[in-house]
Amino acid sequence: MTTTTHEPGYADLPRLISLMTGDDKHHAAAESTVDVLWVLFDRVLRLGPETARRPGRDRFLLSKGHGPMAYYAVLVAKGWLGEDELADWSSARSRLGHHPDRVRVPGVEISSGSLGHGLPIAIGAALGLRARRFSSRIVTLIGDAELDEGSNHEAIVVAARLGLDKLTTVVVDNQSSSHGWPGGIARRFETEGWAVRTVSGRDHEALYDAFTTPHPGRPLAVVAVVEPKGAH
Repeated sequence: MTTTTHEPGYADLPRLISLMTGDDKHHAAAESTVDVLWVLFDRVLRLGPETARRPGRDRFLLSKGHGPMAYYAVLVAKGWLGEDELADWSSARSRLGHHPDRVRVPGVEISSGSLGHGLPIAIGAALGLRARRFSSRIVTLIGDAELDEGSNHEAIVVAARLGLDKLTTVVVDNQSSSHGWPGGIARRFETEGWAVRTVSGRDHEALYDAFTTPHPGRPLAVVAVVEPKGAH
């Protein structure tokens, strides 16, 4: 008798996410990121359990660390975690917390959840990798409301000045920022010299094209617009 093992894919993500209960406040924050995460891990980044210890691997930094259910679901689908860990998440026995922990969770590059840390850390990683002459790509995912943090303002300014063209920032825009930006999020990055693409955060082909079209000499900002559902 031949036994086949089902390898989870994009269609399995809603079911995987549904296994994680008890954080209704941040469920929408996770749901808004699921398509971006899938395109990155499935088609764009050179990442997988087999690359975990390779210094020249690509890096993904989840700055939007509150509500990491979609992140954990993608890590399960890509072989970093077992599905059996999801139902017990956030318990005292589980390594999967309401904020991801880089020391405990395979595939997680930074511990996150406190807003405004991902992009500054990504700049440091990009500089370090450039100094070591690696061609690794660094992608950080932030929320639109997270742009209210002053640390992100400084990072946006310096990244373009340093010509960090291996750096990509994805802003998941679900229109939840308290203050917003004159001219919109894209203009904030364009003013400082970034290459910018604004696409639907649900359109996989548009996201893939945005991530893979060359942008020599400049960091890339991808504004992924999703329908607002009360997340931040």
